[in-house]
Amino acid sequence: MLVLSYLLGQRHHDRATGSPFESGIVSEGSAHVRLSAKFYMIAMFFVIFDLEAIFLFAWAVAVRELGWHGYFEVLVFVGILVIALGYLWRIGALDWTSQRKRTAIGGSRS
Repeated sequence: MLVLSYLLGQRHHDRATGSPFESGIVSEGSAHVRLSAKFYMIAMFFVIFDLEAIFLFAWAVAVRELGWHGYFEVLVFVGILVIALGYLWRIGALDWTSQRKRTAIGGSRS
């Protein structure tokens, strides 16, 4: 079947046929872009906090059935989220600047 398709198929010998093509734009440069590990950390934090927003949406849908018990549970849940975000901020996980720039801007870190 593949041989038949090869024999009966069209032949394109244009120069642009073999070049990479994405979304109607001819590619420029290399596809191998090096990204910092900080980029991946921020992406993971976004996914984690986004999933927790989905949990809060589910709670908002069922808030009348849950009553006060559910309200206090969601307060504990949001409290843990705020503590986690504060911890990430304190250790510098959300900071995009490099260590050299941080010490030049804010002095030495102790």
